Amino acid sequence: MELLTTEQRKTLLENGHRMAEEDISCAVWPVVKLFTPDAGATWLLAWLDPEDGDVAWGCCDPGLGCPEIGPVRLSEIAAVRGALGLPVERDLYFEAEMSLSDYASLARDRGALVA
Repeated sequence: MELLTTEQRKTLLENGHRMAEEDISCAVWPVVKLFTPDAGATWLLAWLDPEDGDVAWGCCDPGLGCPEIGPVRLSEIAAVRGALGLPVERDLYFEAEMSLSDYASLARDRGALVA
Protein backbone atom coordinates (compact mmCIF):
# COMPACT_ATOMS: atom_id res chain seq x y z
CA MET A 1 0.00 0.00 0.00
CA GLU A 2 1.26 3.45 -0.88
CA LEU A 3 1.65 5.80 2.07
CA LEU A 4 -0.30 8.56 0.30
CA THR A 5 -3.02 8.57 -2.30
CA THR A 6 -2.66 10.92 -5.27
CA GLU A 7 -5.35 13.19 -3.79
CA GLN A 8 -3.67 13.26 -0.37
CA ARG A 9 -0.30 14.13 -1.92
CA LYS A 10 -1.97 16.94 -3.90
CA THR A 11 -3.65 18.34 -0.76
CA LEU A 12 -0.44 18.05 1.29
CA LEU A 13 1.50 19.93 -1.40
CA GLU A 14 -1.21 22.62 -1.61
CA ASN A 15 -0.94 23.03 2.17
CA GLY A 16 2.85 23.24 1.78
CA HIS A 17 2.48 26.10 -0.69
CA ARG A 18 0.17 27.86 1.78
CA MET A 19 2.75 27.43 4.55
CA ALA A 20 5.38 29.11 2.34
CA GLU A 21 3.08 32.10 1.80
CA GLU A 22 1.61 32.56 5.27
CA ASP A 23 2.45 31.39 8.77
CA ILE A 24 -0.47 29.14 9.68
CA SER A 25 1.65 26.06 10.27
CA CYS A 26 -0.13 24.69 13.32
CA ALA A 27 -3.60 25.89 12.39
CA VAL A 28 -3.80 23.55 9.40
CA TRP A 29 -5.65 20.26 9.82
CA PRO A 30 -3.99 16.88 9.21
CA VAL A 31 -4.67 15.24 5.86
CA VAL A 32 -3.51 11.69 6.50
CA LYS A 33 -2.82 9.36 9.43
CA LEU A 34 -0.07 6.77 9.15
CA PHE A 35 0.61 4.15 11.81
CA THR A 36 2.48 0.96 12.60
CA PRO A 37 0.00 -1.90 13.10
CA ASP A 38 2.44 -3.79 15.34
CA ALA A 39 4.01 -0.89 17.27
CA GLY A 40 2.88 2.40 18.80
CA ALA A 41 4.09 4.85 16.15
CA THR A 42 1.64 7.31 14.58
CA TRP A 43 2.02 10.24 12.20
CA LEU A 44 -0.61 12.87 11.38
CA LEU A 45 0.67 14.69 8.32
CA ALA A 46 -0.57 18.14 7.38
CA TRP A 47 1.67 19.34 4.55
CA LEU A 48 4.55 18.48 2.23
CA ASP A 49 7.49 20.73 1.48
CA PRO A 50 6.85 21.91 -2.10
CA GLU A 51 10.61 21.99 -2.80
CA ASP A 52 11.26 18.50 -1.38
CA GLY A 53 8.20 16.28 -1.73
CA ASP A 54 9.77 13.71 0.61
CA VAL A 55 9.65 16.06 3.61
CA ALA A 56 6.30 16.12 5.39
CA TRP A 57 5.27 18.11 8.44
CA GLY A 58 2.92 16.87 11.07
CA CYS A 59 2.47 15.54 14.56
CA CYS A 60 4.81 12.58 14.94
CA ASP A 61 4.62 10.05 17.76
CA PRO A 62 7.26 7.32 17.67
CA GLY A 63 5.41 5.51 20.45
CA LEU A 64 7.79 6.62 23.19
CA GLY A 65 5.46 9.07 24.94
CA CYS A 66 6.92 12.21 23.37
CA PRO A 67 4.80 13.33 20.39
CA GLU A 68 6.02 16.45 18.57
CA ILE A 69 5.15 18.66 15.62
CA GLY A 70 7.94 18.70 13.09
CA PRO A 71 9.37 17.41 9.84
CA VAL A 72 9.72 13.78 8.81
CA ARG A 73 10.81 12.11 5.60
CA LEU A 74 8.22 9.92 3.89
CA SER A 75 11.04 7.62 2.79
CA GLU A 76 12.01 7.11 6.44
CA ILE A 77 8.42 6.38 7.44
CA ALA A 78 8.17 3.86 4.59
CA ALA A 79 11.25 2.07 5.94
CA VAL A 80 9.84 1.67 9.49
CA ARG A 81 8.85 -1.81 10.58
CA GLY A 82 7.21 -2.80 13.84
CA ALA A 83 7.99 -5.74 16.12
CA LEU A 84 6.46 -8.24 13.70
CA GLY A 85 8.09 -6.67 10.65
CA LEU A 86 4.86 -5.13 9.33
CA PRO A 87 5.12 -1.94 7.28
CA VAL A 88 3.49 1.39 8.09
CA GLU A 89 -0.13 1.64 6.97
CA ARG A 90 -2.44 4.49 6.05
CA ASP A 91 -5.61 4.78 8.14
CA LEU A 92 -8.27 4.46 5.46
CA TYR A 93 -10.97 5.87 7.74
CA PHE A 94 -9.14 8.84 9.26
CA GLU A 95 -10.94 12.18 9.17
CA ALA A 96 -9.36 15.06 11.04
CA GLU A 97 -11.48 16.52 13.82
CA MET A 98 -9.17 19.35 14.89
CA SER A 99 -6.07 21.30 13.91
CA LEU A 100 -2.58 19.89 14.03
CA SER A 101 -1.72 22.01 17.07
CA ASP A 102 -4.81 20.71 18.91
CA TYR A 103 -3.80 17.10 18.21
CA ALA A 104 -0.28 17.86 19.43
CA SER A 105 -1.52 19.53 22.61
CA LEU A 106 -3.82 16.62 23.38
CA ALA A 107 -1.02 14.15 22.62
CA ARG A 108 1.35 15.93 25.03
CA ASP A 109 -1.31 15.81 27.76
CA ARG A 110 -1.97 12.09 27.18
CA GLY A 111 1.59 11.08 26.39
CA ALA A 112 0.49 9.56 23.09
CA LEU A 113 -1.06 10.66 19.83
CA VAL A 114 -4.70 9.61 19.69
CA ALA A 115 -6.55 10.19 16.44
